[in-house]
Amino acid sequence: MLRPKIPTMPTPVGITAPPAVVQPTAVEPTPQTMAPAAAPVVPTARPTVQFTPGSVLAVVGAGTAVVLAVGTVLVSMLLATAVTAASVAVCAVVVRSLLTSPNKHRR
Repeated sequence: MLRPKIPTMPTPVGITAPPAVVQPTAVEPTPQTMAPAAAPVVPTARPTVQFTPGSVLAVVGAGTAVVLAVGTVLVSMLLATAVTAASVAVCAVVVRSLLTSPNKHRR
């Protein structure tokens, strides 16, 4: 009654194709895949990256925005932790005062 029923794999119906056989092939190096000879490095007259005053201003502005956003998040997390710690401390003091002097508060 409590024996599990194990499903059986159904047998294939109809014509089935045999599995495809993959034949290995050799890879022959071509002149493009071989290591090229060391070419002389020609220095360029101008730098690769050119900064305009507008792009520098945009990068500085974006960096400032990121620093302010991350700083705001970190300060808010620190403030939340401090508020939680203070409220737990107040609750601990109240519970301790209630437990240490039960006769003073009851008449």
